[in-house]
Amino acid sequence: MAFENDHIHVHKKSKAIINRLSRIEGHIRSVKGMVEEGRDCAEILIQVSAVKAAINKVGMTLLEDHLESCLFHEGIAPDENEIWLSVKDVLNTYF
Repeated sequence: MAFENDHIHVHKKSKAIINRLSRIEGHIRSVKGMVEEGRDCAEILIQVSAVKAAINKVGMTLLEDHLESCLFHEGIAPDENEIWLSVKDVLNTYF
């Protein structure tokens, strides 16, 4: 499904997100290799858990970056103001 976008957001953390996704991609290939080699299930589950945590961190970073750009777009600077700190607290609790 494609979404039309009227404007392009400038995201400060795009490079960091892309780098992290590249590491996750390599990690997933490694986990796949572990399964193909018949490695111990407990070892594989530990690695799957690490991949899940890494994906959650990417989601958190992407969401935070998106909110910063949107809040800034709406005139609320993403600095240490009360609104932004509240949003970050909620996100940190969720993720």
